[in-house]
Amino acid sequence: VIGQETAANQGRVAERTLDLLRSLAAVTDGFAVDQLTHSLQTATRAERAGADNEIVFASLLHDIGKAVSAPNHPEIAAAIIKPYVRPDVYEMIRVHQDFQGRHYYHHFGGNPDAREQYRDEPWFDLAARFADEWDQTAFDPEYDTLPLEHFEPLVRSQMARGRLVSDRKSTR
Repeated sequence: VIGQETAANQGRVAERTLDLLRSLAAVTDGFAVDQLTHSLQTATRAERAGADNEIVFASLLHDIGKAVSAPNHPEIAAAIIKPYVRPDVYEMIRVHQDFQGRHYYHHFGGNPDAREQYRDEPWFDLAARFADEWDQTAFDPEYDTLPLEHFEPLVRSQMARGRLVSDRKSTR
C-alpha cells in the first residue's frame, strides 16, 4: 500500500522541488542575479549547448541546496537529483563547487585546483564543462534566459521516473 501511494503521489515531489527552486529568487548574496535566475541561466546554457535532458535537469537544480545551506549546497542538490539521473550527472553536481572553485577559491584561501583530486574519474570532463561553460558564466543580467515555465515539464518528467537510491550505485 505504501509503495502504491508513494508512486501515485510522485507528482507532488516535482511540485515541491519547483517551489524550492522558486524560493531561490529571494537569494542574491552579492551576485549580479538571484539564484533562481542563475539556475535558469545554467540550464539554458546547457540546453543550448545540446546537453541531454538529465544534464539540463541537473543544471537547473544544481544550486537548489542554497535554499537550505550555501556551504554544502552541492551535496544537498546531488542528493535531491540522485534518484532521477545517471551516476555521472549525480557526480557532476556533487562536486561542482570544487570544479567552480578554479574561478574563486583563491579569494577564500581555498585551493583553486581542488578539481584535480577528481582527475582520474570518468566524469571529470563533464564536471569541468558544467562548471566552466554553464555554471560559471551564468551570472549575466543581460543573458536571454529561458523562464522556469520552459523547464517545468522536464522537471515533472524526470521526477516521475524516480528510482530508489539504494538501487543506484554511486561512482564514489
